[in-house]
Amino acid sequence: MKKLAVMATALALVLGAGAEAQTPRKGGTIRMTAPYGASLSSLDIHTTPRAQDEIVGKALHRTLYNWDTVANKPVLELAREVAVSGDGFVHTYKLRDDAFFHNGRRMTADDIIWSYTRVMDGSKGYPGARNVRLIKGAIDVEKGQAKEIAGLRKIDDFTLEMTITERVDPGFYFMGGTTSILPREEVEKGTFASNPVGLGPFKFVEHVPGSRVVLTRWEKFYKPGQPYADRLIILIMGEAAARDVAFRSKEIDTSILGPAQYVAYQADPELKKHILEVAEVFTRNMGMNPAFKPFSDKRVRQAINHAIDTDLIIKRLVKDKAYRATSWLPMASPAYDKTMKPYAFDPEKAKKLLAEAGYKDGFEFEWTTSQNESWGLPIVEAVIPYLSRVGIKVKPKLVEAAVLTETAMKGDFQAYIISNLTGPDSLATLKCYHSKTPRTACNYTSFNNPEFDKLLDEAGQTSDMARRNDLLKKANAILYEEAPVWFFNYNKAVMAYQPWLHGLQANATELTHQYVENLWVDETSPAK
Repeated sequence: MKKLAVMATALALVLGAGAEAQTPRKGGTIRMTAPYGASLSSLDIHTTPRAQDEIVGKALHRTLYNWDTVANKPVLELAREVAVSGDGFVHTYKLRDDAFFHNGRRMTADDIIWSYTRVMDGSKGYPGARNVRLIKGAIDVEKGQAKEIAGLRKIDDFTLEMTITERVDPGFYFMGGTTSILPREEVEKGTFASNPVGLGPFKFVEHVPGSRVVLTRWEKFYKPGQPYADRLIILIMGEAAARDVAFRSKEIDTSILGPAQYVAYQADPELKKHILEVAEVFTRNMGMNPAFKPFSDKRVRQAINHAIDTDLIIKRLVKDKAYRATSWLPMASPAYDKTMKPYAFDPEKAKKLLAEAGYKDGFEFEWTTSQNESWGLPIVEAVIPYLSRVGIKVKPKLVEAAVLTETAMKGDFQAYIISNLTGPDSLATLKCYHSKTPRTACNYTSFNNPEFDKLLDEAGQTSDMARRNDLLKKANAILYEEAPVWFFNYNKAVMAYQPWLHGLQANATELTHQYVENLWVDETSPAK
């Protein structure tokens, strides 16, 4: 009920944000922030799974599907309609014929085929491969056994047939930035990472590393009259204090709030009028590398979950701007098990488990972390005393947020702490722990459990949603038992916005990922 109340409040706030003026105003500049680090990893959206980079990607690029934040489901974006075969495996798309890349060329079926084939280049380890792998024959391309994806067939320039291997809604797999449709001729110039070209509502102007990305309206965007704004500036501001100063000084239009700011803004009679909240489908966690000997024993991983007073950390440090995690799937997931209880804070049980695993005197490990106040160094520092009490010593290794993601993808860690997207689809989410999912895609802990794989494979072949959710609950329970991570919390995202900004969406898949063609500023905005 608490989650539903939060989401209802968020929707009311979004509707209220546009209530003062019903007709969107054309023109002006929108100034958003990229709050998850001091830099971007890349402007080539296929290469990076970071939420930070997709803030820019949502403006520059488009995918076959988008997420409908009101209906809470994937919807067609680059296709007008889709016909599905009786067995649920063949999807035939009638593509848009009015989508133009920023170089002026019209998008066709060839661009989708080329983009998905690029993502499956096994030598590159593109993160979107975890999604494109759904298409028949994609794995053959990934392994170098084929040059073309057998399950993709061009019928004509604007008709594409896709054969998938599971009875699922492909919208959940082809709505993320890592499956964006890109123009081959621009990518092959070799300068795409510094001069991206997409199908989105804004086109690239400049990127000042560590500072900002500037974009301008794409006049040939396929949605009539959109985007509304002339310019979009995305300011890279990883420090919460810097965002606070800039927001209060009216230099930015949006700001993601950390725990301390959340409390302060709620206490301010004016600032609290313009706060958007949503229960995001993200799970914050500490991943453990089984290649590091102590972490190869599940009793050690379970001991860590028992050793930490997670509830107290959420209350004191996160200021209740989160919900306690039990296993991997968040509360909004259809396969979330309400009867599952989180690991109890039980230091004595933790000591017993460590002794049984052969670590009576404990051990020491290196914990890679970013500076992030909600799931980074402050959390690590709070956890250290708890682990010390059961004999485990921690050496924090501080890295920039972009480096943290690369470290996880490469497996160059003993442990890391991060925030992972764990929705909105339960099956797609749990596939990050399937043994066939490589580390570069999202299986950062190299999880391998045959029973878990069998449950996911069976879930993917059934069209009975009740049966599927039952299978996924069992798979999620295996993750709980195996504890490849310390299950920390499910995030409640909070964004402060200026009163002149309208059209924000309560996007539970990532609040900073706004469909910016819908945003507009009224005449009271100080930015011209």
